[in-house]
Amino acid sequence: MKYRMLPGTGISVSNLALGTMGFGTETEEAEAFRILDRFIEADGNLVDTSNVYGAGASEELLGRWFASRPSSTTDRVVLATKARFGTGPDANEQGSSRRHLDRALHASLRRLQRNSIDLYQLHGWDPLTPVEETLNFLDDAVHAGKIQYVGLSNFTGWQLQLMLSTAKAMGVTVPVSLQQQYNLVVREIEYEVVPAALHNGVGLLPWSPLGGGFLTGKYEKGGAAPSDSRAGAGNPMGERIFGGLTRKDQNWAILDVVRAVAKEQHVTPTQVALSWVTNRPGVTAPIIGTKNLDQLEKNLLAGDLELGAEATRRLDEVSAPTPDDYPYGPFGMKQRDRYVDSSAQAITELF
Repeated sequence: MKYRMLPGTGISVSNLALGTMGFGTETEEAEAFRILDRFIEADGNLVDTSNVYGAGASEELLGRWFASRPSSTTDRVVLATKARFGTGPDANEQGSSRRHLDRALHASLRRLQRNSIDLYQLHGWDPLTPVEETLNFLDDAVHAGKIQYVGLSNFTGWQLQLMLSTAKAMGVTVPVSLQQQYNLVVREIEYEVVPAALHNGVGLLPWSPLGGGFLTGKYEKGGAAPSDSRAGAGNPMGERIFGGLTRKDQNWAILDVVRAVAKEQHVTPTQVALSWVTNRPGVTAPIIGTKNLDQLEKNLLAGDLELGAEATRRLDEVSAPTPDDYPYGPFGMKQRDRYVDSSAQAITELF
């Protein structure tokens, strides 16, 4: 396992993060403990969860694992969790208000059996709560020693920039990371989110790096994902991958190249897809979700895999997002281009 600095901090994290969304629900406790033990043994250290995974079951399972293992093991973990979404029926049991986040944070600490959380992340944007209120609470929690660093998740480019610029203007704790869906079949965050993250030195922690399992190569053209899979019927990921004709055709072309590269390098399609996203600009660590120890063992190999320039170029080319409409696409891009010698860009090229 390789290590990278978590931007804006002094800590090193593994270049693969362990996602625990299914722990306590899809993955039973004994197997989850084996996965956690093996991840730490393999020098992984970034473990991610959320207060809404399994209605708290994931955090509770992690808390039991922390309590059952020696401090020499658990002290190595960089623990990340999230809050924002509903935790109960009351109107105030959701969002990024001081009231809700305070209660959610203390509930997470109890479930995790920890005194502090290393990376506390807003699970999504809250359009109703002033960002100043949210940022003040997070800063207070840092100064109280209840959290060490702040992260975000599922934010658009302008939302990310607003949070960062406001935090800097207020002189409070600035978010250091962003969890976002990112993989070979979902690259649209490269329009706005990735540039904003790179500009501000924010580390990307991609979720669903395998496109809901599509990039593992287990699906065949003309078929559909099983209804109980993460790309199955009714799942937005499934609609994106198996839906509209243009998108579907490109996705199968992407998978063809993934399989070809895997065959050439004597690895699996999963390892190719994980290596690609792991080494994208701005990425600190993709979040790998595993249901069993065998999946983890295979995924871990991707942390050390270097695809090479030619294989990367082929994957970049076949998976490139192709927007046609303004403000993206060829016309929109010309409005933002600039040359050192302005005479090189005639006005007729713009309109």
